[in-house]
Amino acid sequence: MNNEQPIIVGLDIGTTKIAVIAGRKNEFGKLEILGFGRSNSNGVKHGQVLNIDETIKAIRTALENCYASNPSLEVNEVYVGIAGHHIKSLQTRGDIVRRDTENEISQLEIDQLIADQYKTYIPAGDQIIDVIPQEFTVDNFQNIPDPIGYGGVKVGANFHIITGDKNAIRNINRSVERSGLITKDLVLQPLASSSAVMAQEDLEAGVAIVDIGGGTTDLAVFYEGILKHTAVIPFAGENITNDIKTGLGVLKAQAEQMKVQFGSALANEAKTNAYITIPGLRGMPPKEISVKNLANIIQARMSEILDFVTYHLKQVGLDNKMLNGGIILTGGGSQLKHLIQLAEYVTGLNCRIGLPTEHLAAGHIEELAKPTYATCLGLILKGYDDYEHNRKQFQKDYRKVVVPETLKTIKEEEEQEPEVAEIQRPRRGGVNNFWGKFKNSLIEIFKEEEDRQL
Repeated sequence: MNNEQPIIVGLDIGTTKIAVIAGRKNEFGKLEILGFGRSNSNGVKHGQVLNIDETIKAIRTALENCYASNPSLEVNEVYVGIAGHHIKSLQTRGDIVRRDTENEISQLEIDQLIADQYKTYIPAGDQIIDVIPQEFTVDNFQNIPDPIGYGGVKVGANFHIITGDKNAIRNINRSVERSGLITKDLVLQPLASSSAVMAQEDLEAGVAIVDIGGGTTDLAVFYEGILKHTAVIPFAGENITNDIKTGLGVLKAQAEQMKVQFGSALANEAKTNAYITIPGLRGMPPKEISVKNLANIIQARMSEILDFVTYHLKQVGLDNKMLNGGIILTGGGSQLKHLIQLAEYVTGLNCRIGLPTEHLAAGHIEELAKPTYATCLGLILKGYDDYEHNRKQFQKDYRKVVVPETLKTIKEEEEQEPEVAEIQRPRRGGVNNFWGKFKNSLIEIFKEEEDRQL
């Protein structure tokens, strides 16, 4: 166990679940999971915290479950994901004329160029969450990935600016702080998911990461090693569940169970003569539900989500086979049967399921390698990137906190169904300095006086 490394904790506040995962890198640079807890989420709708009290209860429950999995853990600071349909993005351009042209371009000048973009005009009530430089220019030289060390008079860049609603951001911060935790940083969820499921070759080939969660579908598009576009689509797994509930006249819990157990994203693949029997309510006769009808409802909503993905790709001119890496589906909703086939049909691009396995140390329970936890594991990776590049101060924890037995693979574990086995892919190298391109320095901006006093 490498006790020199800090223990970093990711907190994923989702619409259907809240997850807390504590991890530490081992000597091979892989994440060892030291604690894991989750709880059902009640106060969050479409990725936004609406009921702070309910969200605090859910965070505390997830935290207690995390402590139960490893009593020797101590959690103070967390990296928190942010999503919700209030998230928007815009492209802008910035330049600075250098004062000291005798010396080569320094990191300080690049930091100043990025800091200047925080003054960009945005609508009232919104807040700039992140400024991400894309390609740089130095004088007449264009498409420079890293201008440090170049000489020139003028340095500039194209920027991808991500904004969010001030109140939505404040609600997340309050929920975390009142749960007894400190928000180390807020990270855009599509970027967290991307870092967990993407490899270096994906970044170069060009990919669209589609994270289908409970309340939102998050999209991040990369092309030629640059983040080209981010979007939050306000439809996801919970919309499918509600469609099933309304369309088939069942309870929400029954709709969710049917979606997970018998659901398919392709109606043509569903058996025509297969039926699900639902117990009747209060003495009423049981209900027979056609698996084919269930698949029709799922396919309709999932096609709509994928149409939004295609729309966003067209917006940035990256549809029509431009993305050689295709689409990587992740998040809980990506586990629907036959979703890959539907996604390939709707978008015309190759698709696969993105699993966060390549960053995890061997021997962990299968639960942690599911696409559901890609965002949470990506948050830990973001924390490690900050630590490795001295962006933030970290308290090193030299105590011998080891991987608890409950989080290790048990040999007698049931074999997975073939559908899950099909989506496994070979382990590959992770993304080198993924987060280096995206300098998040959010938390200081959002710390308002009233929040400090809470």
